[in-house]
Amino acid sequence: MNATPRPSAWGLLPEEWKPLCKELGLPSFRATQIVTGLYQTFALSWNDITTLPVELREQLSQTIELTPLDIAHIQHAGDDVRKLLLRCQDGACIETVMIPSKGRLTQCISSQVGCNFRCAFCASGQRGCVRSLTAGEIVGQVMAACQLMRADQQAAGVPATGGTATSRTPGAKPTLPRPGNIVVMGMGEPFDNYDNVLRALRILNDQKGINIGARHITISTCGVVPGIQRLAEEDVQFELSVSLHAPNDELRNQLMPVNRRWPVAELIATCRDYFEKTGRIVTFEYTLVKDVNDRPQHADALIRLLRGMPCKVNLIPLSPVDGFDGTPPLEQDGLAFLDRLLKAKLATTLRKSRGKEVDAACGQLRLRTLT
Repeated sequence: MNATPRPSAWGLLPEEWKPLCKELGLPSFRATQIVTGLYQTFALSWNDITTLPVELREQLSQTIELTPLDIAHIQHAGDDVRKLLLRCQDGACIETVMIPSKGRLTQCISSQVGCNFRCAFCASGQRGCVRSLTAGEIVGQVMAACQLMRADQQAAGVPATGGTATSRTPGAKPTLPRPGNIVVMGMGEPFDNYDNVLRALRILNDQKGINIGARHITISTCGVVPGIQRLAEEDVQFELSVSLHAPNDELRNQLMPVNRRWPVAELIATCRDYFEKTGRIVTFEYTLVKDVNDRPQHADALIRLLRGMPCKVNLIPLSPVDGFDGTPPLEQDGLAFLDRLLKAKLATTLRKSRGKEVDAACGQLRLRTLT
């Protein structure tokens, strides 16, 4: 008979530690010491939290899991992008990407091992979904990035002290580094693992946790309508991004099988309702594929689809992926598509390709490692 798995320390909200300490017969101040050790000094084991007595560290190690994800492989790109292959305790491998820009690091994290939705140009779903990640494993990806950032800081000879992310003010002591932005846009569909994803993001956002601002945390969905509707009812300020990639059902059915369940009209209506309920603008991701969805008629159809809706459009040149025959658009075609949307008063950006040398498409590094 399998033993009940121990809860993950990184999967517990800071507010949950006081009642847990009470349950363990510990004074409440121990909860503060634990939370400080986990999220301000980034302890990677119970023995790293030296404010706790040795006996208590041993007790906690027997009851609550605190083991970092194993950094199995790191791919480096010439533009300083790093893609990490992380191994969970059961041997499952997931990916996370660290993207530096303008003094701030954006981290793309995964929500599942694989994916059920099999979008045409995403490698994550090529072998289906093995399982969903726990909240602790989702937070653990950020802790792995913090571990590398701390090593970078030490290698550069920059001193670091414990502290919260709010101490980033002129004249403040240096703090242990952490990502400035989080996007749940890696392997998996976040709304297919809704509860664990929301719990993890609450931990990352908590002022006593990693303390990343809610508006610097983005959830990206392939268009799971019930998940969007549920998020609209939450008391959170996280950003929402929707992978659209086509302006009509005929084309989107080919690129994104999820469209057969929630077609374009229903998806866009749900996004309009989301804005009405929350006041938060939705960003639509649109991957440009040469001669597939990057023609002037596609831009015009997209303009008609989104007309009158407060939103943003993020155009993304295709990152080539094994198993999909499409190619990135010509540079002039991408710029022409952008210009057409801007002239129609749609807030639009054309993303610069980053990390081409690191198997940029979601799930590709994992697939090549497993092959």
